[in-house]
Amino acid sequence: MAEGILRNKFKMLHYTGTVDSAGFESFHIGDTADARAIAIMQSKGIDITDHKARLFAVEDFDRFDRIYVMDAFHYANVGKLSRTDQDMEKVDFIMNIIHPGMNQPVKDPWYDGMNAFEKVYAQLDQACTLLSERITAGTSLK
Repeated sequence: MAEGILRNKFKMLHYTGTVDSAGFESFHIGDTADARAIAIMQSKGIDITDHKARLFAVEDFDRFDRIYVMDAFHYANVGKLSRTDQDMEKVDFIMNIIHPGMNQPVKDPWYDGMNAFEKVYAQLDQACTLLSERITAGTSLK
């Protein structure tokens, strides 16, 4: 959802940037987004039906200026793949954009109903709005 939201924010701001998402569970490789996430996103005018899951790779540290994670599990797994302190300087919890230094997770809505997906959308939309505004204004992302 975050990838789709941020891509949409960039499009609305006429900003060209690379946005991608990845995970750490190999059994999801190639999966499309959850039908509930697709439905929520479509209700907001964002199409994520083309999304395919992929694994986070060491090369992502070279491909991206910033890497945002959803929770401590993902932060730890990114850390295991980091090669240097400079790699980890690129990594932060996405919710730290809204609540700096709090390391609050985005709760995985998988086990809950549509309301959970709606709540996650709202959190990610707020974070991605602030992030896209900072990027396009050229202000610090930390």
